[in-house]
Amino acid sequence: MTQATATMSAPDSKRFDGTTFGLYAATVFLWGVSWIGIRAQLGVVAPEMSVLWRFLLSAALMWGWVLVTKHQVRFGLADHLRFMAVGCCLFSFNFISFYYGGLSVPSGLLSVVFSLASVFNLVLSFVVFRQKVEPRVALGGVIGVAGIGLLFWPEITGAGFNAAALKGLGLCVMGTLFFCSGNMISTVVQRRGAPLLSATAWGMTYGCGVLLAMNLLRRNEFIIEPTAKYIGSLLYLAIGASVLAFMSYLTLLRRLGAARAGYATVLFPIVALTVSTLIEGYQWTLLAGIGVVLALVGNVLVLRKPAAK
Repeated sequence: MTQATATMSAPDSKRFDGTTFGLYAATVFLWGVSWIGIRAQLGVVAPEMSVLWRFLLSAALMWGWVLVTKHQVRFGLADHLRFMAVGCCLFSFNFISFYYGGLSVPSGLLSVVFSLASVFNLVLSFVVFRQKVEPRVALGGVIGVAGIGLLFWPEITGAGFNAAALKGLGLCVMGTLFFCSGNMISTVVQRRGAPLLSATAWGMTYGCGVLLAMNLLRRNEFIIEPTAKYIGSLLYLAIGASVLAFMSYLTLLRRLGAARAGYATVLFPIVALTVSTLIEGYQWTLLAGIGVVLALVGNVLVLRKPAAK
């Protein structure tokens, strides 16, 4: 980690071009819709089992991609330890935390808590890699998160913070911290030259190993709920929200750095709210409209290229 840190004093300075914008938009949409898919998974099947099915399918697809494109497969022990850490943070513990949090926390609030990843990434980038936090980026993150708070303020105040809700909220915060820690480790892996496809495939594989062990320890039933809602959400979460979204997001990490890439999480709730409007009949309010405007303003502040001196 020490050797890698020396090469990471600043994020990749590549311009926010059309390709980067496409990756950013894909990440926001694919993960923004995924909250509804996660809620559809809860009920009959244990959360650990649902996450295991999701990443078993995702890992199989990733390995097929790696083998077809003839990417590197063999790595040293140090690389495998990093892949294992990525698997624990990005492909197991964070999702288990959110799945269990979703049992007592509304889906909108799930996405609100996850939007804190933009702030956590800023802090962790400074602590771990000593990356300077630009005042403009920090301000954009604060404005964006404030906008999301306004957007879902009625849901937050109406959640009824009893013991179950507080536990769910704590699990969501823990899941976000796992996700951001995985960002830091993944950035180290990529900066050390490991191909993104191969690293992601190995990370998902190790994540599946952790999930399998947890299911065995908890003696969960290895079942799949035979309904169109469960199977459909599983396929979407495995293919769209895992393989495609993670590849897009991890590429953004290399292009933009953790602070700017992580800000995509601030827009997830807006996508989730739009889908909720179309499908569930969500009623917009003036407060919600102000929240959307603040989130978009914050997004512009973070992504705008600084003026040349």
